[in-house]
Amino acid sequence: MSNFSDRLKELRKSKHLTQVNMASFLECTEQHYQRLEYGKVTPNANMIIKLADFFDVSADYLLGRSDNPSKL
Repeated sequence: MSNFSDRLKELRKSKHLTQVNMASFLECTEQHYQRLEYGKVTPNANMIIKLADFFDVSADYLLGRSDNPSKL
């Protein structure tokens, strides 16, 4: 099972987005976003929800707790 940082990077790349795009969407610095993808910082609950909604996946999938991306 993948972890959050792996899933985040995989989902970002699947949408052909850059780290700069994601940092802008999350209203954080590019460095902070990079730390999310590198597993150096832990996202808060609001950020997890925002990312799950943006990528249309469940929070459990994003966190690596499930291999099923479906929200249901």
